[in-house]
This record gives sequence, structure tokens and C-alpha cells, in this order.
Amino acid sequence: MSDVVAEATSIEIGRRAADRAETRMLIDGELTGARSGAEFDNVSPATGRVLGTTAAAGVEDMDAAIGAARRAFDETDWSTNRALRRRALYQLQAAIEAEKDQLRVELIAEVGCPVMTTQSAQLDWPLVDALRYPARLIDEFEWERRLDGGGLFGERNARTVVKEPVGVVAAITPSNFPIEVILNKLGPALAAGNTVVLKPDPNTPWNATRLGRLIAEHTDIPAGAVNVVPTPSNEVAGHLGTDPRVDMVSFTGSTAVGKHLMRVGADTMKRTFLELGGKSAMVVLDDANPAHVIPGAIGACVHAGQACAANTRMLVHRRLFDEAVATVTMAFAGVPVGDPVLPTTLVGPLISAVQKQRVLDAIARARGEGAQIAVGGGEPAELADHLRDGHFVAPTVVVGADPGSAIAQDEVFGPVLVMIPFDDDDDAVRIANDSAFGLAGAVVSRSPERAMGVARRIRTGAVGVNGGMYYGADAPFGGYKHSGIGRQCGIEGFAQYTETKTIGWRMPRG
Repeated sequence: MSDVVAEATSIEIGRRAADRAETRMLIDGELTGARSGAEFDNVSPATGRVLGTTAAAGVEDMDAAIGAARRAFDETDWSTNRALRRRALYQLQAAIEAEKDQLRVELIAEVGCPVMTTQSAQLDWPLVDALRYPARLIDEFEWERRLDGGGLFGERNARTVVKEPVGVVAAITPSNFPIEVILNKLGPALAAGNTVVLKPDPNTPWNATRLGRLIAEHTDIPAGAVNVVPTPSNEVAGHLGTDPRVDMVSFTGSTAVGKHLMRVGADTMKRTFLELGGKSAMVVLDDANPAHVIPGAIGACVHAGQACAANTRMLVHRRLFDEAVATVTMAFAGVPVGDPVLPTTLVGPLISAVQKQRVLDAIARARGEGAQIAVGGGEPAELADHLRDGHFVAPTVVVGADPGSAIAQDEVFGPVLVMIPFDDDDDAVRIANDSAFGLAGAVVSRSPERAMGVARRIRTGAVGVNGGMYYGADAPFGGYKHSGIGRQCGIEGFAQYTETKTIGWRMPRG
């Protein structure tokens, strides 16, 4: 892997990505430009330079993609041919692995993710089983089950419960971990027999359009079963939420957009999976070793804090609080910030100038409300010349904020950690649960039993105890409250792409 980005900067990586980028859409089995000829810029978040362009779907392109997905579901055997679906997913797996190095370059260039993150959740982790796991479930899933006799007609009455695909799925994906989210949507949706219209984030289109080309050139997925339709237009993308030919919206992104999709999809009763924002709390109990909180604290900085599940609130027992603040502040001051190509970089750029300003505005508001900035709080003091127009914010620790303040309640989506003291376990649980969100969290304690007890009381969809990892294709992930509806991955994530039909029947008499 090191050879892929050896002796390069983000400028060189951007050139390499552009040289082999797929800029066309995939609609009804064809790689094509927009009917209008429109394109939009793909901009490097590290340098601010334009990497290249991508076809910009218009309303007519989106309409064609939805129509193709509808026909592929209704008129081909994709929804019923499990052997075909299994074979196609393994073909796609092999095709992605054959272009893994170029995909890594592409992610670093357009996402701005540090190369070290591509060795985990950005690329290598999802490539292990995001497609393989749902492909295996095609054979293992309980597609039908018989209920015992009885009921109104005694033993002569029988019932069969059948699982069927939902239909056409609109998969709308974010910029922060694009290939990970795309594969964890495509895998179960396709394995369950659905067809898909994929709308990638316009900030990071090329990894999705590359998948479109691989599907068209290297798999037996029928024309229209997967369509990849990039667009910078919210109006064009909005048709996925309102078109009656779309049966389900699978969305990962902000809570505000998730709520909007629920509202506009109500008229056509669309099924929804929403994996939304978070303000996860890491609870450090009074028996914890303060030195052991550093990895969890640094997690708020990974990929410049652009992770919905990041533990961006650290709740520390009051007895340990001052020591923990000093320890974490020192650690944040030493976090490597810079070119995402460098193997030592942990904090790269934010995805856009707009997001950078949002983060800086959130920090400024915290100051205005009386919080103290222990470290960071602005742009990094030192950046290489070629990164001066990039979108960087220094790792920031906020203390003295009220637990109900905006900085402690709102998702910032930047490298910002809020540290809050608590008095006892009950107080910690109260503060952790005093949030509109409920996506993830963590507990640190020398006592596994005590930590597990606190973890069970935190109202979130995932909790890591003493560094435990809850991520995996077989592990359902999603949130309580405003953090979403449904689950990604696991049997639960697979089942949400299915409908349930109950058939009651009677044995013929005589």
C-alpha cells in the first residue's frame, strides 16, 4: 500500500486520481454523460484545487434512472434469482479488489481522508465483508417460515411467512466515508433482491462512478438493477424522495435532511432507513486510568472529526477531570495535522470551505457562551504551502461548557471534543442521555461489570466498552432518537430491505 502514495503530495495524488477517474453516470446499464451535457467540479479538500469534473445528472437523467430500476425489478428475474445475485456480488467484490490501489488514491484525493484511515473504515474494513456477508446471507437468511397450525380452523389452517424484496431503493450517501457507506447499502439491498438508484454526495462522486463502471463491465447485474446518478442539484436529487416508483429511501447523512426525506416521502409511504447524526458521549468512570482515555479522545479527531459516531463529548468523573483535561489537551496539541497523503497524518482537511466555516463558527459560539478553548480553536498554525487553500481546522478541546449548550448538544462534524465533569454514575448517564441524538458512545472503567451496567443504561444504538469495537458487516449499526431509523449491517440491516408477506392456506378436503 505504501507504494501507492510513496513520495507524493495531495497535488500529485489529485493528478493520479483524475487520470483514471470515471466521470460518467451509469443508467440502465450504460455509462453515459448527462443528457444536457452538464458537468460539475470535483474539488480537492486538501488543496482547494479542482481535480476534474463529473457528469451532472438533470431531472431527465434521474427520471431515466428511476425508470430503469423499476423495469429491472418488475421485468427481470433479479428479484427472484438468488444464484444470480450471489454470483454478481462476488463478481463486484473481485472487480473492486482488482482496482483497490486506484480506489485508495481516489479516496485520498476527493475525500481528503488520511491514508491511514483507508487502512480501516475508509476502505480496507468494508472490503473484507460489506459485500461478502450479505452474499452469504442469500443462502442463510430465512426467506420463508411455516407457522404452526391452529387458529380459527384448527389443523386444517396453515400459514407461511414469506420475505420479499422491497422494490426500488434510493441509496443516498455522504462524503465522509463514501465507499464504506455505499458498499454497506448496495450489499444488503442487492442481496435481498432490490434494484438501486445510487445518488452519491457531490463532494465525492468518483468512488461511486467507479463502482458504476465496474458493475457495467465486470458483473452480470442486469441493466437498470444498479444506477449511479451523481448530481450537485438538490432539486434533482429530491425526486428520489417523491417519485412513486421508488419504494424505499436508504439515507446516511444529516438529521435535518433525514427529517426532510421522511416528510416528502410520506405521500407515497416510502420505507425509510435513516442513519443520521450523533453527539456520542465517552463516559470515564472514577476508577478509570486517565491515560487510557487518550485513544478514545483522539478518536474525535480521526478524519478531522467527520464521523457521525465519533465520541465528541467526553464525560469524566469530577475527581479525574483536571488530570484528564491536561492529558487530553497535551495529546491534542501533538496530533499530526496536514497532507492526508502522509502516513503520519491523523487530521486532514474538512470536506469543504462551507464545512470548515461551520466548525469555526461553532467554536466561536462556544467562546461567546463562556466556554474555554484548552487547545486549538482555529486553523492550524503550520501548513505546507500547497495546503494553504485547503479546509483545515486544528484539533480543539472545549472545557467549561454547559452540558445544555450548543457546543455540547449540536453535531459539529469537525475535530472538536467537549469535556464535561460528572459526579457519579447516575449523573454520567443523565448527561449522556440528555441529547437529541443516540447513535453511539463509550464507557471506560477498570470494572467490566460496572462499565457494562452503565453501557446498558445509555440510550444509543452502539456502545464501546473499554475500547471494544462494535463495527462489522454482521453487527447492526444505527441510532436511537434523532440519530435515525433502522440499522445498517447485520441481519437487521438485511431484513430492512425486505417486505413481509403472510399467506394463510387450507389443505383441500377429502
